[in-house]
Formats: sequence, C-alpha cells, structure tokens
Amino acid sequence: LLGLPFIAVVPACTSPDKIAAIEFHGGRCELIEDAGAINEVSARMARDTGGHFMDQFTYAERATDWRANNNIAESIFRQMEAEQHPEPAWIVCSPGTGGTSTTLGRYVRYRRHATRVLCADPETSVFFDCYRNAIAGHPTPELTLPCGSGIEGIGRPHYEASFIPTCIDAMVKVPDALSLAAMRYVSARLGRRVGGSTGTNFAGVLMAAQRMREAGQAGSIVTILCDSGERYAHSYYNRDWYLERGIPMVENDDLIAAAVNGETPLALPVADLDDAA
Repeated sequence: LLGLPFIAVVPACTSPDKIAAIEFHGGRCELIEDAGAINEVSARMARDTGGHFMDQFTYAERATDWRANNNIAESIFRQMEAEQHPEPAWIVCSPGTGGTSTTLGRYVRYRRHATRVLCADPETSVFFDCYRNAIAGHPTPELTLPCGSGIEGIGRPHYEASFIPTCIDAMVKVPDALSLAAMRYVSARLGRRVGGSTGTNFAGVLMAAQRMREAGQAGSIVTILCDSGERYAHSYYNRDWYLERGIPMVENDDLIAAAVNGETPLALPVADLDDAA
C-alpha cells in the first residue's frame, strides 16, 4: 500500500502458506534456523539496508490504549453484555508477543472486573517458566531455548518485553500434540478449520472449566480464535506430517474428548498468581 520494500524475518519452519501470503502482498521472507535470533537479525538487516525494524515484540503492549474503547478487552466485554454471564470468569489467550495478555490483564484490573486472565503456553516456549519464576519472586528473563514453538504464532524461545507476568492470573503449559488435538476438536465443532494456537487456547479453556467445576462455580469463559487453519493444509491438517514427526493423534483426541465431557480432567502444569501470593 505504501510502496515500501518489506522484509519479514521468520523461522525456517514457518508454514509455506504463510510465506506465500507475505510474498503475495509484495513482501520478502528471510528464513532463519535460529528462531531466537530473529530480533538480532532484523535489527542488523535494518541497519544494513537503511530500513526500520518494526519491533512488534517490544512494543505490542503499548500499541493500543488499554484504557480506551478500541482494544480487544473492551470489545470482549461489549460483546458479552447480552450474555447470561456478561462478566467472564476467565479470559483465555496464548502469548506470542505478550501484547494481548498484557492488554487483557491491564483492562480487567483498570475496570475492576472479577475476570481472571489465563495464558496457555505451547510446549517449546519460555513464557510459562518465566511466569512461574517471576511470581515466585525469582524472575528469569534470561531463559532461552534453542528452537521456536511448534505451534505457529505463539510461544517464544526467549523472553519478550511485552510479556508482563503481573498482568496474568494463571498459566498452563500445553503439549503440542494436545494443542493439535484440541484444534481438531474445535474445527469439527465449528465446521471450519482453525489454527494450532486456537487449539492451545481451547486446552486452556478446558483447564479453566475444570477449576470452575471443582469450585461449583457457574459463569462464562471467553477465548480467542486465532488464525484460520487453511494455512496449515501441509502440516497440521496433513496426516503424513504427524506420522513423519511421530506425533500421536488418537490418544490425544481421546484426552480432549474426555475433558470436554467432564470425564477425565487434563493433567497439565499450572502456575497461579494467587498460589504464589
């Protein structure tokens, strides 16, 4: 639209459909093997080309005014006004930049809602451990992993500045195989494909629902449907992709179905701000 060259520095494991979408709009993709080096490579390329590094991971938490009426949190509460339980017991999201969870957490505290924010973190990501350590009084922003998340769009191999632990009430760590099973379940219920991060969110929803059931609490849970699953025809919706990686499908599908039906709760690592306090 602006007629400016655009370079996207992305992990080499990014889906071909996402890369094609960027290139369709005139962008160029720079693929790198070390997902943890994206910021460093981006900054260097900006210097070398005389360009500007749009550092979304640092500035995501301030990109919108979380007090105003044009952010995702305000939109959620406005859409919930006609529901039986207009104030959600939980809002569930998954951290990528950390901007969404921070906006949600700030907004519910600013508006004094009783709503709690739960973040579901994928398997290969530092956010859960950074959160657990931070609320225990031992922050570890230096944590790094050698590779990026297997669930595209969420999770990071290193800490990001927009991820603010005190804005989050609880976190859960979700194995990738379970996220993908949850993705398949949601897709089947909706009649359209969703992405893997929506599956991670849904696993978080099930954990929140378990807590409410155990506490005898009625109420609503809100989550976010992220990107469309059409971009993952070559991976998450390709049975051969699972076979090549040895990712079990049937047993994880059964775990999700049992949790949905209230038969067997999911047993996942959880960290809670209240417990730490």
